[in-house]
Amino acid sequence: MPHHPAPLTVARPPEGGRAQRSAARLPGPDDARRLRRRGRRREEATAWLFVSPAVLIILGLSVLPVVWSLLLSFQANDLVTPSRWVGLDNYRALAADPHFSEAVRNTLVYTVLYVPLSLVGGLVLALALNRRIRLVGIYRTLIFVPFVVSATAQGVLFSFILDPEFGAANSLLARMGLSTQGFLTDPGQALAVLVGITLWSGTGFCVVVYLAALQDVPQSLIEAARLDGAGRRHILRHVTLPTLTPVSVFLVLWETIQSLQVFDLVYVTTKGGPLGSTTVIVYFIWEQAFKSFTAGYGAAAAYVLAVALGLVGIVMRLVRGGAGRRLRTALRRGRSTAGPSTEGAAR
Repeated sequence: MPHHPAPLTVARPPEGGRAQRSAARLPGPDDARRLRRRGRRREEATAWLFVSPAVLIILGLSVLPVVWSLLLSFQANDLVTPSRWVGLDNYRALAADPHFSEAVRNTLVYTVLYVPLSLVGGLVLALALNRRIRLVGIYRTLIFVPFVVSATAQGVLFSFILDPEFGAANSLLARMGLSTQGFLTDPGQALAVLVGITLWSGTGFCVVVYLAALQDVPQSLIEAARLDGAGRRHILRHVTLPTLTPVSVFLVLWETIQSLQVFDLVYVTTKGGPLGSTTVIVYFIWEQAFKSFTAGYGAAAAYVLAVALGLVGIVMRLVRGGAGRRLRTALRRGRSTAGPSTEGAAR
């Protein structure tokens, strides 16, 4: 008989093996987590790719100069010859320097005059403009426009207006029969005149911020006060002003920082004179670093100012936190009293 080859057969795997291969082909929870981590890393890499130019700019123009100036404050450096490490000698010299003491005093006087006047003036103007009057938009615009004018342009403008010989201010005083004034050339008037110029431009910012805050005063508190017989003066004192407290704290911090850093207006108008009556801290720093070529000494003065600004920020933050807690308490009390008063009036 012819011999037929035996048929080829493939052994069937056990049922457990087939189930294991099927389970191996299906993604499990570990695979899903791995894919999520991989996608998250890819998104982070893309985000850092977009953010890296801004990070490099911040590091190059902010962080590195701050660190370098801190090291510079412990050195004797004239920006030309190699520096020499002097430790705390620059800070000891600042403590005994009468010119630095005068600059600190002028800066404090400028701040004490400017900050309260700008806040009070901004609040009064904001209350006056928070009404339905004709052409109110034009009035708001005219008050805010000086704020966008640069300090350099303000200095040039008022240097012409307040010129003691040919200025429009003395010409007007002469026509009114009054004696002419020295203004920016008088040591007794120069700092006050600078405060007045800054008020002309800086009050507009306070007006805009207060106008925005007045729109958020809870009407329920005002209605409850009116139902209780409170007049406008009492509503302003017991409802409006406490509600504006967080905004006022913010404006105090903002205006204080701006006044402690004033430089452009002084540089354009008086250059620290006459007789040092308008030399403020920032102008003192510039004068020491780029006029007297004592960069280490100027850097030490800059860090004294930085510490002062940091302390002001910490104090204002604590005050703002306390004011926020008091405001939330007042709002809760106002809501609890406004409901019964309104229901009684409806009945």
